[in-house]
Amino acid sequence: MPICAVSMSQDFGWNKKEAGLVLSSFFWGYCLTQVVGGHLGDRIGGEKVILLSASAWGFITAATPLLAHLGSAHLAFMTFSRILTGLLQGVYFPALTSLLSQKVRESERAFTYSTVGAGSQFGTLLTGAAGSLLLDWCGWQSVFYFSGGLTLLWVWYVYRCLLSEKDLLLALGVLAQGLRVTRHTKVPWRRLFWKSSVWAAIISQLSAACSFFILLSWLPTFFKETFPNSKGWVFNVVPWLVAIPAGLLSGLLSDRLISQGYRTITVRKFMQVMGLGLSGVFVLCLGHTSSFCMSVVFASASIGLQTFNHSGISVNIQDLAPSCAGFLFGVANTAGALAGERWARAPCLQVSSPEFPGGPPGCPTSCPPTRSGCFSLAGCRGRVPGRLPHRDHGLLDVCVQPGGRHQQPGAVHLPGVREGPAGGPEPHP
Repeated sequence: MPICAVSMSQDFGWNKKEAGLVLSSFFWGYCLTQVVGGHLGDRIGGEKVILLSASAWGFITAATPLLAHLGSAHLAFMTFSRILTGLLQGVYFPALTSLLSQKVRESERAFTYSTVGAGSQFGTLLTGAAGSLLLDWCGWQSVFYFSGGLTLLWVWYVYRCLLSEKDLLLALGVLAQGLRVTRHTKVPWRRLFWKSSVWAAIISQLSAACSFFILLSWLPTFFKETFPNSKGWVFNVVPWLVAIPAGLLSGLLSDRLISQGYRTITVRKFMQVMGLGLSGVFVLCLGHTSSFCMSVVFASASIGLQTFNHSGISVNIQDLAPSCAGFLFGVANTAGALAGERWARAPCLQVSSPEFPGGPPGCPTSCPPTRSGCFSLAGCRGRVPGRLPHRDHGLLDVCVQPGGRHQQPGAVHLPGVREGPAGGPEPHP
């Protein structure tokens, strides 16, 4: 969807707010099924949950162009389609966590999870590369057909070759009976949620998911608007091309350190510092460069380092509670998905003035870090770093130009700003 957002906005006449609504609506559904997916994975097996949900979301994805053109209410149908896709995909990672916690030894979990994560990144890479070409050649509809078709092909292969029909029918029967035939494992929930390590895991997962969803949702739009003449396949492919070997390296390194006698918790913490701390540094750098090449480098480094989270918090949850890892991961990832919904909305020009303290009505108080798409004028006296390019901020209907002038299809006024030196606009004294 992020790859097609710009083209679909042009076809349907969406502004930034409406495009952000479609992007964020995925997370409305995604948030709701995290805990359910983990619970089902713990009870009937993660592999069955993944296969059943993938068959449904593959069909919905392939049918998305048809849903978008069902009537004149394109925005409503598209939003409904994204909510449905989010509901179905929300079970994936919790069910996967449950599956790996039950099938993989602790000393091998990091590399196994990183390998599976590399498959997810390869899918993003393939969709980014093929999707960019299909977008140019055949239109945005072909991207949905391609992605949905590949998913259904994978489901058919797994069903025919890897998962027996008997197991799948048993899982469907269990679901139909309301989970009465289940694996009975008593979990001390109260004692579990009193542990500081569990809350640390939840907060870490929230942070990791939030930073990942920001880049996943808005990176194509950032490059498309900041560098309009750049090739889409470059910024849609290179970061994920870096992420695959980075994820495998993190898994190998983590398991190697544990096998050499380092404490498991120490290794998990080290991986998390790399996945959150160092990755965050490159995100900050991304917001302060005007070079396309350096922007690609910073984005690639940030996404590559984020794969270290697979060897950190993602497997640490399995260490903490193997018998209910899917449920616990679902709780943690729900928090991250809620943050993703908040940050997937359209970027805005944040203004704080005597007329609108805290910003104009309807504008979020913060927004994703883009080079020129988000800044603040505190009472129109705050310095705006960097020279602003001519850029249309559709959410507020304000067009900001280098001299601080504004055009006004809407009713927002930016008083007290004039052109300053090369460092950027300066406020009036």
